[in-house]
Amino acid sequence: MLENLPAGLGRALSGIRAGSEKLVYHDEALAEVPEDITVTSPAFADGEELPQRFTEDGEGLSPPLEWSGMPEAAKAIMLIAEDADSPTPNPLVHAIVWNLDAVDGSLEEGAMPAAQTPGLSPPMGVNSLLRLGYLPPDPPPGHGPHSYAFQVFALSAQPLFETVAPGRTELVDALHAFAIAKGMLIATCERE
Repeated sequence: MLENLPAGLGRALSGIRAGSEKLVYHDEALAEVPEDITVTSPAFADGEELPQRFTEDGEGLSPPLEWSGMPEAAKAIMLIAEDADSPTPNPLVHAIVWNLDAVDGSLEEGAMPAAQTPGLSPPMGVNSLLRLGYLPPDPPPGHGPHSYAFQVFALSAQPLFETVAPGRTELVDALHAFAIAKGMLIATCERE
């Protein structure tokens, strides 16, 4: 989608970034939540470049993710993937997955579909394009490196949402009420 944006425009916007401090993970109300969850991927290490097949320039598949360290009191797991460097006021939401089993687990490569119908598994929330599903990374050319944060949260209860598919605001409200542990994995992506 953004691959045809002029690189000069991307460079002009390079100083405009949401910022990692605005990730859900760093929300002030979640500051005391223990960082007990380890999030990894067999496709990339923390801080490494996201393989192209998981971006808009590749197949657009969601990457495989694994998590461990779930507390015994966990009743649900939520995942949110955000671009901390998007030239927007808040990080761009690439995926929300909610109501995952409260155990150490994983999502296979491609498990988060790019488009989803409500009621399918895994249960997806609304991304920043107001669609259900995984939004592959698509940084503006010339904007510089982008950090994609795959954030996993353990909850003490399964929240009830007013909508069939929660968005970022509903997810954050649920985390404020129920988060008991968290973990994060960062991948980078850049278009020259």
